[in-house]
Amino acid sequence: MIKLCYSTFGLTNLDFLDSIREVDKAGYPGVELSFHRDQFNPFDITDDYLETVKKKLDALEVTAACVSTASHFFTPQRPHEPSLMSPDLAGRKRRINLVRRGIHVARALGVPLVSFGSGFIRDEHVSNPSVNPRELLVDSVQQCLKELRDGEDITLLIEPEPGMYIETLEQGLSLVDEVGSKRFQLHLDLNHNYCSETNYLEALGKAAPRARFLHVSDSQEGYNLKLVKWADDLKMDLNFARYLVYFPETADYLLVDSDHPIYFHDEMPDAKQKKRIESILGSVNISAPPAFVDYNSLPTGQSPFESEIFVYLISVPGLSYDVLERARPIIIYLRSTKDRNGKLLMDKMVANTLTGIVHFHEIPGEGTMDFAATFKALRENGFSGYASVELYHHVASWEKALADSYRHLSQFV
Repeated sequence: MIKLCYSTFGLTNLDFLDSIREVDKAGYPGVELSFHRDQFNPFDITDDYLETVKKKLDALEVTAACVSTASHFFTPQRPHEPSLMSPDLAGRKRRINLVRRGIHVARALGVPLVSFGSGFIRDEHVSNPSVNPRELLVDSVQQCLKELRDGEDITLLIEPEPGMYIETLEQGLSLVDEVGSKRFQLHLDLNHNYCSETNYLEALGKAAPRARFLHVSDSQEGYNLKLVKWADDLKMDLNFARYLVYFPETADYLLVDSDHPIYFHDEMPDAKQKKRIESILGSVNISAPPAFVDYNSLPTGQSPFESEIFVYLISVPGLSYDVLERARPIIIYLRSTKDRNGKLLMDKMVANTLTGIVHFHEIPGEGTMDFAATFKALRENGFSGYASVELYHHVASWEKALADSYRHLSQFV
């Protein structure tokens, strides 16, 4: 049986106890308790407050299904950092401590599941090739498992996410097998899986027996843009994505798009760089000359695209945050500038995924996901548990998100 749940991560402008009450009032059988620095901060939570939360839950019909050790604590603009595979031991210990706090909360409230993600390959991994991120991740998970007590019903869950080291369900299953503990299983985020699996339903079916919890949101096709550092052996496939190539020696960028190649520069490139640009474009059969855009003319203020660009940039692995942040005005430009035919240069939300589906949590029913087929594949392959709606992009319109999600999903579970 699949039961609906709602994450407090989508209700962060409410008091935490009020958020639980609103989920109960909306008719959801379950509530996911998500850490948040301004609402349910694990570094502020006292045992007395946890007793208050438990009394609130006991007084309502809703069941606390999972504790999500969400990502935004240490540096809000750099979610998931430091991660369980940070090269610096001090960083890993900070994240391990956060998961341990999740276990403490779960124990106090009688919640059976605690969830977290792997984190990303960052530039510090690239610059330290002797460090094995897999070994660090496995060791960190094992350190978290040591916090569990014999006989208690708490299972830790890994949540694959677009761009992360553990991105696909196959990678998640491999990690679960390597750790080799019945108390470490999978958390499936259907949005993430839709973004990362070529054969989405088949992948869900294979993962279902090892899954203990679901996140639910909708999503749609986007403009798949791979932000990569220039290298002589760089391979590009325009049937898969477009590319924004970064040149470290000048901090310039080349948009490799057959419809409108563009070179973004501080100074016009010299003859050698122009020849390189021509060669790069020619390697993917783009014969049209690129447009040249002065980087300093690009928009730098707030835009209507802040949320989607933020989610996009944090999902790009292997590059420094300065390189990623410098690309931000370029994406604003592409999302807001029209070509000579009046069409936006980037006419869909920006994506960095394995399928071109946008990692942006939409209200169920407002994207392209087939929830009937999705839940059928999960049920038929043995999944039973809670499916938690996670809509952190819709906090301002939480009442609509809460009601519309229940209305759409209740027909499938």
